[in-house]
Amino acid sequence: MNIGVPKERRPFEFRVGLSPSGVELLCQNGHTVFVEHDAGLGAGFSDQEYERAGARIVYSVEEVYGRTELLLKIGRPMDDELEWLQPGCTIAGLLHLASTRQNKIDLLLKKKVTSIAYEQIELPDGSLPVLRPFSQIGGAMAAEVASRLLQNNFGGKGVLLGGIPGVPPAEVAILGAGVVGTFAARAFNGLGAHVTVLDKSMDALTRLSQCVSPVVTMIATERNIERVCSFADVLIGAVLVPGERAPMLVSRELVRGMKPRSVILDISIDQGGCVETSRPTTHDHPTYVEEGVIHYCVPNMPGVVARTATNGFVNAAIDYILEIANLGVDKAIAEDPALAAGVTTYKGELRNLTRLSQ
Repeated sequence: MNIGVPKERRPFEFRVGLSPSGVELLCQNGHTVFVEHDAGLGAGFSDQEYERAGARIVYSVEEVYGRTELLLKIGRPMDDELEWLQPGCTIAGLLHLASTRQNKIDLLLKKKVTSIAYEQIELPDGSLPVLRPFSQIGGAMAAEVASRLLQNNFGGKGVLLGGIPGVPPAEVAILGAGVVGTFAARAFNGLGAHVTVLDKSMDALTRLSQCVSPVVTMIATERNIERVCSFADVLIGAVLVPGERAPMLVSRELVRGMKPRSVILDISIDQGGCVETSRPTTHDHPTYVEEGVIHYCVPNMPGVVARTATNGFVNAAIDYILEIANLGVDKAIAEDPALAAGVTTYKGELRNLTRLSQ
């Protein structure tokens, strides 16, 4: 199979769709991998490393898209990238189509592109194996980001997450006890903050409390969400429903009732966000103030720790990529239910998507 790895073109997206080690595995299985010139530079991978792994370096974006049966990306394709896609090809990436514009989905359907959303590949136990490393990174980064935004010189209220003797620590509330929520709780807990985690699932709260201690857990009822918003110095949105827009859990009214200069990190923003006042931001302008509260809503948080993120992603995704390449996309989808769950468009049909934004 001809496999393409293009350079990511979204601002501040330094990750790449395949590492040299992944290229080597595919080439050993008899496949041809075309890597766009400098595609891996942001993650610290040179063209020479890709060539040593067996890749062919191409110097035009049209060539990498034009010669490819399977395109391996990270971010959702931009408008011009959608135009470059060949009819009937397969694209895999963090597509987040549940929160994209309808015209982009229409073009995928018109071109009969098979799109596989890594974030929706789902095992029988409900876990999301390819999304997991990105969720781990986002959760771990949340504490670093929040700690900085609480500082006065970043507009914050001047609170140290861990406090000091005689001065209490910051109050952190996390909505969601999944992978992001667990890693965020662990990171905040390690810095000494007082952490409260909410989720609608008792099983999820039990799992989190067993691996992070001390931590307060609560069922995510409307009353409890209202309660934690009233006292939180930091509010983390970490909810995910695969293939759907994130549920709206925090209204503008609740944000208005938060303490002035508190911080909201809506890590669910790549699926539309779970806070009414959230809107996507970028790494160069990551924050804005709404209702007196600092908002941080960067969809691609792991994009700036590209080396770690790419290596972790390839570890998780390579078996699925090999499966598609070795069996062909149709057979791979038919034989692997986990992979089939990640299919969002297939030969002109929409699959595994609801609550599409317009």
